[in-house]
Amino acid sequence: MSDQIRILSHLRSHQDEMVKLLEVFTNTDSPSTDKPLLDAFADLLARQWQDLGARVTILEQAKQGNHVKVEVGSGDKTILLLCHFDTVWNAGETKKRPFRVEDGKAYGPGVYDMKAGIVQSIFAVKTLKDLGLLPDKRIVILNNSDEEIGSHSSRAIIEEEAKKASAVLVLEPSALSGSLKTWRKGVGTFKVFINGRASHAGADYEKGVSAITEAAHQVLKLHGFTDLEAGTTVNVGVIKAGTRSNVVAEQAVLDVDLRVKTMDAAKTMVPKIQALKPVHPEVTIEVQGELNRPPLERTEGNVGLFRLAQEIAREMGIEVTESGSGGGSDGNFTSALGIPTLDGLGAVGGGAHALTEHVIVSSLPERAAIAAGLLLRI
Repeated sequence: MSDQIRILSHLRSHQDEMVKLLEVFTNTDSPSTDKPLLDAFADLLARQWQDLGARVTILEQAKQGNHVKVEVGSGDKTILLLCHFDTVWNAGETKKRPFRVEDGKAYGPGVYDMKAGIVQSIFAVKTLKDLGLLPDKRIVILNNSDEEIGSHSSRAIIEEEAKKASAVLVLEPSALSGSLKTWRKGVGTFKVFINGRASHAGADYEKGVSAITEAAHQVLKLHGFTDLEAGTTVNVGVIKAGTRSNVVAEQAVLDVDLRVKTMDAAKTMVPKIQALKPVHPEVTIEVQGELNRPPLERTEGNVGLFRLAQEIAREMGIEVTESGSGGGSDGNFTSALGIPTLDGLGAVGGGAHALTEHVIVSSLPERAAIAAGLLLRI
């Protein structure tokens, strides 16, 4: 029996344990903006790893939730695993919709994005240890608390550890039908502040300069930057403007989202957005924002990791395909540093950030087995 078949068989025999841990994690609220709840989850996660004999460091944060760094083994080579435990769901959501399993699918807030990936990372390492296959490598698992809101407090930590690694494995959810991700779009966020002049909409209409009229021009201009063929999209997702219907609006604010597939596109688009000019001569515009995440481009190193994962999966009788995503992850940071990065190794399921969020239970041991195989063979 090959090592990979042994790994998969062992994990399948522990599927119920994986589900039980997933239930504990899913039913523990960890919204991105609630430090006390995030810190409590960090402590829970730390205890799980300590029970496996791992070296665990709580990376304390002043404002954001604490992060958890886990180290297993030692050696000249380092492999970095990335997981995040914050979710988009508010405190109390787990009481409204607690974890449940129905028709082979596990449901609950954050179960897919990405509590299941955390469970898989734990059981991948545990299985290698149980089977005496733990490689002579330093395995680092970084669990951060702010991925859903930009990873502002964890980015430097991730990049510092990535520079020591020969490969990065990201246990974010898979793409459609379990595909692994060799590319992701980069993400930029901007605010456009538009200032006009207020006046009475009836008595002094002509004395006003409408920020809303200017906003309409700017929305059309921004959306005109979209180039679907190149994979570039610009979206004004929120407009805040005006005070009352009988007042010519003095101010408007646009929240803008930029997605790009390449750094070349980013270098073109970011200055274009930052250089917006008003149409009306008496309007002023200020743009704030930048590229928050560089694109995870489809590099030779990323594709090489995918092909290794595909080979490992085939040894188990599982076929995995390659894909990408318009959304970003912490893998964007590591790939931009030139470190081979493979994303989407986490749960198979769907409904991220939605009430339909779910994980296919039978995929839990399979995905953990692929991750374990990569740790063994990279």
